[in-house]
Amino acid sequence: MISTFKIQLSLIFLTATVCAQPKMTAEQYIEKFKGDAIKEMQLFNIPASITLAQGMLESGNGNSDLATVANNHFGIKCHNEWTGPTFIMDDDAKNECFRKYPTALDSYTDHSNFLRTRDRYASLFELKCTDYKGWAKGLKKVGYATDPKYTHRLIDLIETYKLYQYDKENEHPPVYVKKEKEVKTTASTAKLSSTKSESLRKASKPEPVERHISRSIQQFRFINYVIIQPGDSFTKIAQETDKDVWQLYKYNDLKPSDKLIAGERLYLQPKRRKAKEEFHVVKKGETMRSISQLYAIRLSALYKKNRMNEGEEPKAGETIYLRQTKKES
Repeated sequence: MISTFKIQLSLIFLTATVCAQPKMTAEQYIEKFKGDAIKEMQLFNIPASITLAQGMLESGNGNSDLATVANNHFGIKCHNEWTGPTFIMDDDAKNECFRKYPTALDSYTDHSNFLRTRDRYASLFELKCTDYKGWAKGLKKVGYATDPKYTHRLIDLIETYKLYQYDKENEHPPVYVKKEKEVKTTASTAKLSSTKSESLRKASKPEPVERHISRSIQQFRFINYVIIQPGDSFTKIAQETDKDVWQLYKYNDLKPSDKLIAGERLYLQPKRRKAKEEFHVVKKGETMRSISQLYAIRLSALYKKNRMNEGEEPKAGETIYLRQTKKES
């Protein structure tokens, strides 16, 4: 049997080894994540320099507890729409909820989605990718961070480490780094298309055994989706995600005459029949379809649960049932 003294000695040695692990330097952080930042820039038009500087600042060059334990490099809190894993820590207040990611790349992609899908950041996307100063000032102006010196800190990092060199997007070919989920998605769709889908394809050349999907695929409630980009079409997304156009229509309650809206989700799999949440209070401008997309619930199921006729729209302030069927009045 191993003596108690030896066990204690081993534990002390193990603790000392863990504590002695060197922290990541700014240069190491840049080298490790610059490819992800460039990829996000080419997908979402967010300057790579801004993404890197925010990641460095918010995560302490990847050394913060939030980054090492939760893979959260941008300090993004849970907010109402987050249904994934969480990490609780003190920040502006005690026991605040932060998003927890499987990988650091998931954090980078969610950071892009976070900026792209919120109205208050819309003005930033009118700026050029090379205007890092405009982006730094804009992020502070619209309230991304409470630090009064946030703009100065971002610009200082960008200029100290010459991060602006990565904003010259024309000098960099697209960089696509696949997450674990994307690897699984690629593997599962590597088979040749069915006879039905082949008849719909214009190209006569056979599909390769493995396709490298050039679009970041996310998951919500275990349903794969992509974020619609400016200039996207149903055909383009179908080709890049190995789907048929009719599937995109069906899974998203759309018709061929409908237009794609940049920044919105487009599901690649069927939505659920009910949501995790019980209710949703309608905000101004929301429709039954936008609510169904927000909670990944089928539009037909949403109408049935609320005893509404298809095509009927709710009013602002109205409560929409997401799990149970509304009782008859």
